[in-house]
Amino acid sequence: MRRRGFVAGVLAVAAAACKPGVAPDAKDSGPAGAAVLAVKIDNVGAARPQTGIEDADIVYAEQVEGGLSRLMAVFGSRLPDVVGPVRSARETDLELLGQFHRPTLAYSGAQGRLRPLIDAAPLRAKPAGEGGRAYFRGGGKPAPHNLFLRPAALGGVRAGAGAGAAAGFRFAARVPAGGRPETARTVRFPSARFTFDWSAGRRRWLVSMDGNAAVTAGGTRLAAATVVVQYVDVQASRFHDKLGNTSPLSRTVGAGKAVVLRDGRAYEARWERPGAADGTAFTVDGQPLPFAPGPVWVVFAKK
Repeated sequence: MRRRGFVAGVLAVAAAACKPGVAPDAKDSGPAGAAVLAVKIDNVGAARPQTGIEDADIVYAEQVEGGLSRLMAVFGSRLPDVVGPVRSARETDLELLGQFHRPTLAYSGAQGRLRPLIDAAPLRAKPAGEGGRAYFRGGGKPAPHNLFLRPAALGGVRAGAGAGAAAGFRFAARVPAGGRPETARTVRFPSARFTFDWSAGRRRWLVSMDGNAAVTAGGTRLAAATVVVQYVDVQASRFHDKLGNTSPLSRTVGAGKAVVLRDGRAYEARWERPGAADGTAFTVDGQPLPFAPGPVWVVFAKK
């Protein structure tokens, strides 16, 4: 029954107009109609350093099989020349992406039983087999960690609207009242971990993954203006990997607790997303909590 409900929800979202849950700042809204590109990114050691994710408006970190992590980089304000390594889609992605207005989802592929759900979701699916020359193998990495994407060659995507607008985020340069001083935060999955260290000089949270500093392909440290640790229900889905490991399903519709890090402070917040076509609102004591202008990293932690 729960699975039928999810499928019905995906179909319902396909028929509904996507709308943000909270109005963003005008500077984040961008021109109407600009497409958002979401790319599934490999995140094991052999895949690092990744290429192009420093240009993402939002980077989501989700749990996958074996307690490992995978990233979803969402681009709206600007597009990188190349992004990757690109990996396969998961059920978590479909509910998550419902808040964006028909985004393009770039991914390496998906198992057969998941494809009907992808087809029913309100998104433009562009797996490697249908991306033409946009996808290529390279980067000096071993397969399967060597699939990359040229977004401009994909067609139907362009820089313009900030992805944070569709996600329902608010942004403001002024530091909100409240919170507490915090300079480091670690989030652990069963077989992965993310650490964010505040750099007052850069006014950014420096990203580390699995105990190692995360850098771009050019050697620059990956950093976020705002980090969200969003506590969600993580369920066992009906899908498995080739080794028989169950695929976790992170539910991003609903409500719960979150910790928002910005400007060297931590805010105990509440997140709420009424439906899959809605953006996600973050509040403190019932008042909207604005994020710092710049890249946002969201880590889905188990409640």
